[in-house]
Amino acid sequence: MRRRLLLFLLAAALLTVPVFADFGPKPQLTVRVENAPEELYYLDLLAEGPPSPYAEGSSGGLPEEERTALDQALLAALTAAVPEGWHCCVVQDTLIWGNIVSDEDLFQFGYGLPDVCRILIVTKSGDTFLSEPIERQVLQSSATVDWAAKTVKTPPVSLGYAAQFLATFLPTLAIEGILLLLFRLWSRRNALVFLGVNLVTQGGLTLWTSLRTVRYGWLWAWMIRDALRYFDPETLLYRLRVFPFYWLLPAELLILLAEAALYMWLFRDCSKKRAALCALTGNLASFLLGLYLAEPVWRVVVRTML
Repeated sequence: MRRRLLLFLLAAALLTVPVFADFGPKPQLTVRVENAPEELYYLDLLAEGPPSPYAEGSSGGLPEEERTALDQALLAALTAAVPEGWHCCVVQDTLIWGNIVSDEDLFQFGYGLPDVCRILIVTKSGDTFLSEPIERQVLQSSATVDWAAKTVKTPPVSLGYAAQFLATFLPTLAIEGILLLLFRLWSRRNALVFLGVNLVTQGGLTLWTSLRTVRYGWLWAWMIRDALRYFDPETLLYRLRVFPFYWLLPAELLILLAEAALYMWLFRDCSKKRAALCALTGNLASFLLGLYLAEPVWRVVVRTML
């Protein structure tokens, strides 16, 4: 029974992995404007330094037809308001996409975003707003501009970390708790031991993973899952080289050994072999589940940060 369960978990994890056409999440910043101007206005991000070399002789990140459809006087006023040493990310660069005009006062920018940027708004009547430099601390987040107060607010990064932690730790507890029942190890004492051990081991790993995922995204998980989905040995070997062995797998191995030792020592009414097998199966299942849930968990984190 336990062997069949282990084989089922492996097959389910490898055969039901969703496929994504792109290489994971990209840098993104969403800007909302509250108390927005009642007239036409353009909003762009500013990056320090000159535009990328690819932008030389081009019309920036805007397609020519979109640039032609814009108010040319307002567009010129926008670029004229850029302070020395900075440049417009969308209007003057090619590595960043985004919209500088919006009917719903919502602007999105993505891909080659700078780590430090400023927000520039210019209205048809000539009013301008230039924010102080904003440091992006997570891969995808947001900023809210209050036009009336001329202020910018960004959500606390702690919200993203909390969402990432809960969205990964709770499923881990659920699946390992189910396995505790299937191995017929459930009792009041064993349940308390299971909860305490996982709060220390899996909780610590989830916290560490959350700190990395919120900042850099889940690209590493997608790369391994995609290679496993098609089981392309050459692709798998290549992508394993960029897999974070140096921090994830050693931590998983230590947690497995620690949980197996603690279960064998503290569990009652079972053999040490069954307690160790429960720890092995639970850790393997939660690890594979983590790969499977990487993308939906990331979406939860992004919604929290917007």
